[in-house]
Amino acid sequence: MYRTALRNVLAHKGRLLMTALAVMLGTAFVAGTMVFSDTFGKAMRDSNSKSYSDVSVQVVDRAAGSGAGAKEKGESGSAALTDATVQQLAALPGTAGARGVVSGFTGVADHKGNLVGQFWAARGANFAPGQDGKDPRYPMAEGQGPKNGKEIALDRKTADKAGYKVGDTVRVAANGPVIEARLTGVFTTDDPVVNTGGTLTLFDKATAQQLLLEPGRYSSVVLTAKPGTSEDALLAQATPKVPVGHQFDVETGTKLKADEQEMITKGTDSMRTMLLVFAFIALFVGIFIIANTFTMLVAQRTKELALLRAIGASRKQVTRSVLVEALLIGTVSAAAGLVAGVGIGAGMQSLLGTLNENLPSGSLVIKPLTVAVTLVVGVVVTVLSALLPALRAARIAPVAAMSSGDQPASQKSLVVRNTIGSLLAAGGLALIGFGASTGDTSGRMPVGLGAFLALIGVFVLLPLLSRPVVALIGPLLRGLGGTPGKLAQQNAVRNPRRTAATAAALTIGLTLVSGLTVIGASVGDVVDKAVTSSMKADFVVGAANDMSLSEQVSAQIAKSPGVTASSPQTKTYLELNGTGRTVSGLNADSFDQLVGVKLTSGSTAALGKGQLLVDQDAAKELKVTTGSVLTVSYPDESTGQLTVGGVYETGGMLGSVVLANSEVAKHEPKPFVSDVLVKGKDGATAALKQTIKDATGANPVIEVKSKQDVRDDFSQTITFALNLMYGLLGMAVLIAILGVINTLAMSVFERKREIGMLRAIGLDRRGIKRMVRLESVVISLFGAGIGLALGCFIAWAINGTLKSSLAGLTTVLPYGQLALFLVLAGVVGLVAAIWPARRASKLDILSSIKTD
Repeated sequence: MYRTALRNVLAHKGRLLMTALAVMLGTAFVAGTMVFSDTFGKAMRDSNSKSYSDVSVQVVDRAAGSGAGAKEKGESGSAALTDATVQQLAALPGTAGARGVVSGFTGVADHKGNLVGQFWAARGANFAPGQDGKDPRYPMAEGQGPKNGKEIALDRKTADKAGYKVGDTVRVAANGPVIEARLTGVFTTDDPVVNTGGTLTLFDKATAQQLLLEPGRYSSVVLTAKPGTSEDALLAQATPKVPVGHQFDVETGTKLKADEQEMITKGTDSMRTMLLVFAFIALFVGIFIIANTFTMLVAQRTKELALLRAIGASRKQVTRSVLVEALLIGTVSAAAGLVAGVGIGAGMQSLLGTLNENLPSGSLVIKPLTVAVTLVVGVVVTVLSALLPALRAARIAPVAAMSSGDQPASQKSLVVRNTIGSLLAAGGLALIGFGASTGDTSGRMPVGLGAFLALIGVFVLLPLLSRPVVALIGPLLRGLGGTPGKLAQQNAVRNPRRTAATAAALTIGLTLVSGLTVIGASVGDVVDKAVTSSMKADFVVGAANDMSLSEQVSAQIAKSPGVTASSPQTKTYLELNGTGRTVSGLNADSFDQLVGVKLTSGSTAALGKGQLLVDQDAAKELKVTTGSVLTVSYPDESTGQLTVGGVYETGGMLGSVVLANSEVAKHEPKPFVSDVLVKGKDGATAALKQTIKDATGANPVIEVKSKQDVRDDFSQTITFALNLMYGLLGMAVLIAILGVINTLAMSVFERKREIGMLRAIGLDRRGIKRMVRLESVVISLFGAGIGLALGCFIAWAINGTLKSSLAGLTTVLPYGQLALFLVLAGVVGLVAAIWPARRASKLDILSSIKTD
């Protein structure tokens, strides 16, 4: 029987090709993901391994971690790391050296005034020279380190990228105004920020402290142990010398390195998990192709299998024979997938390097686990997919099989199948509806479980659904294709199970694609409405790094020509009736000119009287209405009372509570300034935008955005996320296309005699091609249509669970995109039918009619 299985694989290798390709592509995705994540993770760990090479113990002031924002939040009076701290730590018996480090955000402008690199990877630090005038952390390749506030040094990559040379004037910015300084040195470094494409600017110590923290303050102190002193021993000595305060962390270099390695590992593991989810979606699609292929092979070999049964083969032997064929195909395909996966991993690494040339790279990492997982997944998926066809093959009675090449499903089996499918689909849809009705995150689990059950139930019911759905487009097929169109319709419903199995692969892909598209369109719509409805200001000015803007920025903008109204939008944290709330602050006198809110009660004039405005959700949670009095705890630890002056509709850009800036300043003199809203005399003109930019000193860190710019930013984010998802689902769609090709090709083989008879009675080659193509289009549209309907329904339910997070969220159906998906599904059907249709049209009439 094993020799028979091997001969069958070799005899039907052409018909098994598409199955092998489906398994190979799925396993290649798995292997490529694992190779890429292992390679990238190792490169990142190797790159960061030098970060703490000279660190025995490090003391970090977390309160200084926000850079210049720390001093604006009034933290300067708390305990801090100072020169006195550095001297005390340097005097420890186990300390060979102590170094104070200043670190914080610093953006560098290129010659055009644009920010070099990304804002999240732009950093500034202090140049700390020894007695020889050199800082071992930053060896100078050209020039020398900065000595005063008019000098800076840049890392080699940043200088080359921006086109700066020693002696040039460079414009840099931290949190305050732009600084123009002379470039005195260009240095090399193995700092991970620079190695991953970031920028690093060095200042002299006093300037770094003034710009990034405050005079005399350090963000961390690095200690180097004397020979013979362990890190743990130095840690024990240093800990009592650290200022009292909860914001200080004291760790050994080994612990810091281990923590960073763990963080990198978690990051790469998360990326791997996401990619593997899409890889297993592709394999799940492949299951339908494999099962369909073996079902058709068993049907085509019923006489052969019956003969084996007649000469003594048991049912178990027949089952094993089919499973051995699947095992052979799975093993060979998984091995090929492993090889292809290594290529995919290398390609992904190369692509990442192309997108960001500064990211670390290294040799490919192929772990034994990757090899084992790829081979096991490929074999297990193939064998399990072939299990049901193998069991069906064993149940064929020898006499019945010898008398007919096609054994129809019994009425009992169809009733059982449809009953199970109906129960699963109904239960899944009920769970989805229940989850959506909750309106908050508690409904996500029911929606997820319901979507899975509904998807399985629909798959089981697809044979039942195929006849009525295909019948709906029957008139269209007959009108477009004439006799070939009528034949295509009949062929599509001749074997509902086969049609369903082929269409199911496309159903999975279109369910996911359409669901993601509807969610993206819905989220984009609510964001667009929020910006449109609540923003009267022509421009929003904010820091690209989301740090607080300095007071000078707001003051300079207010004085700019063409500006009729402006207000800093501040953020503060208050306790209202014992409940913590983030409160937005705006100038009361310009509120109505800059912001639009729909009040349900009260008046915006209440802001000028020192009263609060709250949205409907906050009013409900705090159990207040207009006129209610709230007990307030302020950031300066004082308490008081505030009256609710109005309630407005939830949604928009304001947040849940609004208070006048004049009231905020009474208890927090330097609050966090997130944005500055600006209204122009002539609207959002390019001239006003440039005027505002000039008022900020052409600061590369500060962005000036119009209402349309804000919308476009959100739109680009959503579009990028959707395109990423579409790309990751591409493999599943490709495998689905292979499934259509496979089914049509094998169907043509089965119907050789029928096609020969059609040719004999007058249907020409063109008619045969049209028949096969239309059949392919029908199957593709059937699968796509079911997928679109299910995807839209699931998206509606997911939107229901997001309503608590996104006020005003409604389900938006992008009809144009959904129609495009259907059209593309039809094109997929046409493309998939090219080879099978060509093969069918070239069949010899006489030899086809004689086929047994």
